Amino acid sequence: MSGILYLCATPIGNLEDITYRVVRVLGEVDLIAAEDTRHSIKLLNHFDIKTPMTSYHEFNKVDKAKYLVGELLGGKNIALVTDAGTPGISDPGEELVKQCIEAGIKVVPCPGAAACINALIMSGKPTRRFCFEAFLPSDKKERALVLEELKDESRTIIIYEAPHRLLKTVKLLMETLGDRKVSVCRELTKTHEEMVATTFAGILDMYDEDGANAPRGEYVLVIEGKSFEEKRDEEISKWEEMSIKEHMDFYMNQGIAKKEAMKLVAKDRGISKKDVYKECID
Repeated sequence: MSGILYLCATPIGNLEDITYRVVRVLGEVDLIAAEDTRHSIKLLNHFDIKTPMTSYHEFNKVDKAKYLVGELLGGKNIALVTDAGTPGISDPGEELVKQCIEAGIKVVPCPGAAACINALIMSGKPTRRFCFEAFLPSDKKERALVLEELKDESRTIIIYEAPHRLLKTVKLLMETLGDRKVSVCRELTKTHEEMVATTFAGILDMYDEDGANAPRGEYVLVIEGKSFEEKRDEEISKWEEMSIKEHMDFYMNQGIAKKEAMKLVAKDRGISKKDVYKECID
């Protein structure tokens, strides 16, 4: 019988945020796979956990996952931990989980801290619908594609960023999305935790590239999505670049009947069918 992979969330700053369940599981499993064993040993020592560890990180994730899957198939129970937060979110854990699922190994989440959720709920931005982008891609072309997709995103957007790249990323976001409202969450659960509700332009005014006002700590940006009203106005504005007759021809040239074309034109432009009919008659 194969063992179980436990995904154990660890504190992102405040050690009190670990759960009783995670402490118990870490003490009971046969092996702990840690992103950085030097970092995780401090956590284990704090809670007097003696379970052996092995490294599992971005640079060995594929081959090491195969090894860990073999250990699990042999009956060992393994806990996966990241440096901070929930494993599998924007870290190499997803590769191990994927291989475990393919091998038919049971995966059990042990929930806890997640910076993206903490930032979202303290941001004051809409929480019913949101998208999580983690760190923007380092590849320039891929990053441009992601930013272009985000341009019309109506959901609240969550992005992670390191201090040395914060201002560059904010400039790119502002160039592509325009100046949006954003909550800047920094050093979550730590001593210097803060949240500032501002705009992209406000962030650029708030920090310098270096010196006393340079960004410090780990950042989560919670960005306001584009409103449906704004998207609708942009759609109407796009159609208004052509005349109503040209708009009608656009649909009728596709084989759409005149009556149906009038309905579509009226809907596109936010006007009544009577106005479309009158314009066509005139």
